[in-house]
Amino acid sequence: MFGRLIEYLDSIRARDPAPRSRWEILLYPGVIALGLHRVAHWLFKGELYFLARFVNHISRFLTAIDIHPGATIGRNFFIDHGFVVIGETAEIHDNVTIYQGATLGGTNPTSGVGGKRHPTICDGAIVSLGAAVLGPVTVGARARIGANAVVTKDVPEGAVMVGIPAKPMLVDAKEYQKNFVPYGTPCSERFDPATQQLELLKCEVEVLRSKLATLIEEREAAGKATGTDGKHG
Repeated sequence: MFGRLIEYLDSIRARDPAPRSRWEILLYPGVIALGLHRVAHWLFKGELYFLARFVNHISRFLTAIDIHPGATIGRNFFIDHGFVVIGETAEIHDNVTIYQGATLGGTNPTSGVGGKRHPTICDGAIVSLGAAVLGPVTVGARARIGANAVVTKDVPEGAVMVGIPAKPMLVDAKEYQKNFVPYGTPCSERFDPATQQLELLKCEVEVLRSKLATLIEEREAAGKATGTDGKHG
């Protein structure tokens, strides 16, 4: 139990440079909210729905984070800051990061039957500030949901989604993000949510330049091998 806690706190330090110690991380609203959610979820699974909801309300009052007791959450989940809403049938896998103001919302089925109404967020995904992921969609592993994006369809693994409705950028996250990047944004060390799309476009240009340079080198090498130096006269 203690080892799992240390692993969890260290996973947050790896994603957030602000804390000076593990003790400080224990005061994070997201950490408190997740701890209380574990209790509420245990009560919910035991069909003690009123008590589960009571713990949920205490958590929301203390942290401004509303996680329905029925939501399923994996390991090393990190909510940076607060004001996040996570619905009842949401499923969050391991090492997921969600920033302030994000919503994992549900749909209102016309049949009136509950069922799966909320998203599934796969391993290592990042949901940036103000984003909304709506309905029983799946966000693939390592995908990035940009600031204020609205996702209503499944997101492929490693994709970067921006806009309303959210659409994938041409370059996948795996092309330029080898490690965790705060807010799921590439290239610039400074990030302004208002310029996120420009930053992503810069990354596309850099990737295309790299591919072009590789193609030129391959052509020149093939030309030297045939004695034409890649030129035709």
